[in-house]
Amino acid sequence: MIRPATLADLPALTALEQELFGVDAWNESLLRQEIEGPGRRFLVAEDLSGYAVTMTAGDIVDLLRIAVRPESRRSGIASRLLDEALVDTDGASRMLLEVSVRNSEALGFYVARQFSVIDVRPHYYRDGSEALVMCRWLPGAARPRTATTHD
Repeated sequence: MIRPATLADLPALTALEQELFGVDAWNESLLRQEIEGPGRRFLVAEDLSGYAVTMTAGDIVDLLRIAVRPESRRSGIASRLLDEALVDTDGASRMLLEVSVRNSEALGFYVARQFSVIDVRPHYYRDGSEALVMCRWLPGAARPRTATTHD
């Protein structure tokens, strides 16, 4: 089951964040801000084996984090977290995310879920790797019309 994170989850989420992201981990204060902040959604698997964090601004939802404990990967948790993040988006039309070009597993996950690369951010990560900016239209969103020419 996927549910909103609560402040009672903070100790476990802080430990999981440190386990998964090491020096790039968000500290407890940042996690608290993501749980309580305006326009934020912090979703967790009931057993706290994974979580997703989004921020909505205007018609864009930014997927800031999606993470699953290594021993729980390939069990559908990330898919369920993403599915839940894609609904109740306050009228937004698309979701954006950044992912390292070195993270082939995540890239495959996002491509399989209809995300497309729209930009590249050079030297985005601490290790110097590029980030691919990916986008996906949200369910029910009106897509812009593209101009066509007729002969």
